[in-house]
Amino acid sequence: MRTRELRRLLAEAAKLRTAQKHVLMQALQAAGDAAQVVQAVESRALACPHCHGERIVRNGHASGLQRYKCRGCARTFNALTDTPLARLRHKDKWERQAEVLRQGLSVHQAANTLAVAPSTAFRWRHRFLQLPQNLRAEKLQGVVEADETYFLRSCKGQRVSGRKARHRGGSAAKRGLSDEQEPVLVARDRSGATADFILQRPDKLHTAQALAPVLAPDAVLCTDCGGALGAAARQLGVEHHALNISRGPRVQGAWHIQNVNAYHGRLKNWMRRFNGVASDYLASYLGWFRALDRSAQTPGKPAPFLTMAVGA
Repeated sequence: MRTRELRRLLAEAAKLRTAQKHVLMQALQAAGDAAQVVQAVESRALACPHCHGERIVRNGHASGLQRYKCRGCARTFNALTDTPLARLRHKDKWERQAEVLRQGLSVHQAANTLAVAPSTAFRWRHRFLQLPQNLRAEKLQGVVEADETYFLRSCKGQRVSGRKARHRGGSAAKRGLSDEQEPVLVARDRSGATADFILQRPDKLHTAQALAPVLAPDAVLCTDCGGALGAAARQLGVEHHALNISRGPRVQGAWHIQNVNAYHGRLKNWMRRFNGVASDYLASYLGWFRALDRSAQTPGKPAPFLTMAVGA
């Protein structure tokens, strides 16, 4: 816009009524928010999402985003192509959606905050969490604490014949551990690096399969006296220290599982606000909490849900 046109526009803006100025300010704020989002998603290094080629050139704009063309396969794309946020609208609200995730709001609270329908808030939540659910520690080193925790298996949002619906999370029909519980193995080293796994069964086979890729060869594994974890440690050939928490002391020198148990407590307390999490989405919620817990270790650096959502 030329300087003369800008002056004319500012002169016209001065004539607006109070309500009209409020509408104009909202429009300018939305445009600024959208520009910040575009800058964030376009700041990462790009390669062709179709052939993974790196010979790309600029190829115009569309929907506020720079488009590119691949010299290898001749196909066009933008920074959101082949990401969970592709074709998602209202970019001006994406940073606020990231803030909603940082606050851990419910679907209806998020819908009210973002001024969108609850179905939209729910869809955005799981689009933003699609990639973070897989962001866990790749390698645990030093002293590694491991223990299982359990979540009530839930068919929330599904129609299941032959089972009476539970109200707001509900409780298990059987006491203690059973097939109604979803086993989650959490492994955490003393630096705070965390990996968790939803186990098909809490036995030696599935426990060893989960721990094998993340345990460093010289790691020292600390667990309770659960048989599956001890058997998995012997199969993996790592140094293992088991503590009988119910009968013996909780700490034996450097060996304890208080860090991982404290993580369990924080996770369970945070999950309560959702009144039962559907088993189909449990991995997303575990990844959501891992991101929040990582950011809590670095004060002043909030969890970057927007950049995580596009794989940056």
